[in-house]
Amino acid sequence: MINQSKRNDLRYWDKWRKSGAIGNINGRAIGKAYAFFDCNASKTHINATLPDIRDAVQTPSNLELSLMKYFDNLKGDSEILNIAREAKEAGIRYAMEAKYPNATNQKTADELSAILNQAYQSPLYQENEQFRGWIFYEKNGQYVERE
Repeated sequence: MINQSKRNDLRYWDKWRKSGAIGNINGRAIGKAYAFFDCNASKTHINATLPDIRDAVQTPSNLELSLMKYFDNLKGDSEILNIAREAKEAGIRYAMEAKYPNATNQKTADELSAILNQAYQSPLYQENEQFRGWIFYEKNGQYVERE
């Protein structure tokens, strides 16, 4: 239960989120993370393989994934769009946005990492093909790369 005197105090909510709590003033949180990766497979082939990859890593069913080729349709704030532009300039072909209700951004990034790790083990990549990719999520108002 929330102390009603603090309900509309944004300083309280900022402190609450920085402490690692999930949610917002309305009580609902959606974790977000973005992956930028290169793959020679077609978008159709990647999308067709994703259900098997999700099963292999036991991804939560409420994790939403959106795959974009050349990510021109990516929506977000200027910081993530700058990261996307840099990835595109580096020759990266795909972006994947993940949304995970009632989870932190870091947890969402962890789930996305498991998916990309399994994708690299799948037929989407040829033997000895190098993986190039990065995952970003927002932490304390800045995007950080998941290591």
